[in-house]
Amino acid sequence: MSAEATADQASSLENCAPLVPTQQRRDGGGGVAGVTFDLKPLNPSSKYVKLNVGGSLHYTTVQTLTKQDTMLKAMFSGRMEVLTDSEGWILIDRSGRHFGTILNYLRDGSVSLPESQRELEEVLSEARYYLIQGLVEDCQLALQQKSEAFDPLCHIPMITSPKEEQQIISSCSKPVVKLLHNRSNNKYSYTSNSDDNLLKNIELFDKLALRFNGRVLFIKDVLGDEICCWSFYGQGRKIAEVCCTSIVYATEKKQTKVEFPEARIFEETLNILIYETPRVPDRALLEATGGVAGGGGGPLRAGDDEDGREHRVRRIHVRRHIMHDERPHGHQTVFKD
Repeated sequence: MSAEATADQASSLENCAPLVPTQQRRDGGGGVAGVTFDLKPLNPSSKYVKLNVGGSLHYTTVQTLTKQDTMLKAMFSGRMEVLTDSEGWILIDRSGRHFGTILNYLRDGSVSLPESQRELEEVLSEARYYLIQGLVEDCQLALQQKSEAFDPLCHIPMITSPKEEQQIISSCSKPVVKLLHNRSNNKYSYTSNSDDNLLKNIELFDKLALRFNGRVLFIKDVLGDEICCWSFYGQGRKIAEVCCTSIVYATEKKQTKVEFPEARIFEETLNILIYETPRVPDRALLEATGGVAGGGGGPLRAGDDEDGREHRVRRIHVRRHIMHDERPHGHQTVFKD
């Protein structure tokens, strides 16, 4: 067969309708033994097609389906075998959820893509199946922009058990700040400003979580044995701790006082930023910020550091027992250990 004859035959197929069954032969058991298909000419500009895509019914034209070089064009130009039911619906064994998006893209050359990443991935899968290269590229670009865009959501896990807390901290590549607040842990009455200071600690936690969203993981614990305590972690281990409660001795009874050391909390939050990924912090930065001298060194040592110093946690808290009449007015006593 000559090349010209082959080209003429292919050209005639382009102007033909899908293969449609014209006769079915039954076997002895009542089943269908075979189907005979025939080609009928179509007028691409006016012929309507009924499509059943996974139970989703669509009306469209052959002109739309053959507008771009896709698998659908191959189907409806006579080059591929198609199946129809008894009512003439052409069956496509595929989910029909996004087939309307596919048709709109074939009609207009562009389409509004869904906002959800999951739906975008579903449309991308359908575009790849139907070999619609332009839509594939649009979906890939939209997914790339989503992955590079800043996530506006601020997720704050709530600790449900010590085991879960340990798993979260050890598996997180970011620095971690934990606020433990449990007002019911108090054995004594609170001082007059304690409730207000406890709320200030919680408000500061929320503000810091928003400010450092994406850089630091903030978690809450309402089940621990402290009333109000901040913990700071880098590379899976505790770097510093700020406890905000103290016991004060009034003239007749003990009272629990909740402090609000805002400056110290903010300082420790900034200190743990040196543990951001990449996981190996710069030694010069550690020394400049006190990370080595203060015991906050990260991966520079295993157990002890290079100078033989043991890893220590910076603990800053109000002195546990303070005589009410010995403390100067307006003076806040703190110490480090």
